[in-house]
Amino acid sequence: MILLGSTGSIGVNTLCVAKKFDISVEILVCGNNIGLLNKQILEHSPKVVVIADATDIDKVNHSNVFSGADAILKVIQDSKSSLVVNALVGFLGLRPTLKALECGKRVALANKESLVACGAFIDTSKIQPIDSEHFGLWYLMQDREIKRMTITASGGAFRDWDIKKLQNATLADTQKHPNWSMGQKITIDSATMTNKIFELLEARWLFGEGKNGVMEFDAIIETKSLIHALVDFKDGSTTAHFARASMQLPIAYALDKKMNENILEHVDLLEVGSLEFRKIEKSRYPVWEIKEELLKNPARGVVVNAANEVAIEKFINKEIGFMDISKTIIAAFEKFNEMPKSVEDVFAIDREVRKSISFF
Repeated sequence: MILLGSTGSIGVNTLCVAKKFDISVEILVCGNNIGLLNKQILEHSPKVVVIADATDIDKVNHSNVFSGADAILKVIQDSKSSLVVNALVGFLGLRPTLKALECGKRVALANKESLVACGAFIDTSKIQPIDSEHFGLWYLMQDREIKRMTITASGGAFRDWDIKKLQNATLADTQKHPNWSMGQKITIDSATMTNKIFELLEARWLFGEGKNGVMEFDAIIETKSLIHALVDFKDGSTTAHFARASMQLPIAYALDKKMNENILEHVDLLEVGSLEFRKIEKSRYPVWEIKEELLKNPARGVVVNAANEVAIEKFINKEIGFMDISKTIIAAFEKFNEMPKSVEDVFAIDREVRKSISFF
């Protein structure tokens, strides 16, 4: 397989699963964590390595190292692997997804932005989602008519904060996730609930298309992160996917759909004792205001993604406050209502939104 984003949490978990099931790794792609990359090279012996910055090439303990976004596309095209695991963060993960599909490869997708920004132009039949929520929905699907799909959210770092204090929240505050440790951007997205907006869009593209496509999608907070997805069938019954919070389960199925090995310990409901569910309130998560309109016009996801990436960068640089992230996203969504008609339009709208953010 080809692994994009090998040194992130999903990449690390993917390599654990690959080792367990003796799956060879042809190509490793990472950013700037050269120390961890060298350990991965030693353990998995990839044929090719791609990193972000050419100035780091001499630090990589490998004889076949390339750098930059174009190199990622070239190694995908030249590779013999039939599977690409895309765990890159951000819009930069879109072109590799498109290239992999163009080359007839199967994509195990953890890069949310690919479907969020360009779902209208991606063949989802070649996509296996790695997000635990979409894996849970896929796992629950039966040959019965579905009324609604619901995914769960943790609520993020500020689910219990006094709302009046949110504008003064710092970057360090956003990283104090109540349930687990993730990368910087996704943890901020969890705190604003933008991450769940993205996952609803992904669900819409994965399960809402075609003759029997699902029409209703929603999300709720489940504070212990043991239920990842629920499916309401038209007969009035509901099924829920329970599993411990580990990416290794969806990754294992992405690598081998016939998975019949034990991956996780089962959830002991007596040990859990009780579960708590909460509504996602717009007062705490203002970005939720655009949820319904966005699901009706999912191709506008490119606007939301671009605005979010720029706003997060400004927040990290202390140019705006935490609540201004959502305000920026909503302002961009209201300003830009053009629907992309091609992949080229997606990239053009992305550029236009990013350039305009500074004027909001």
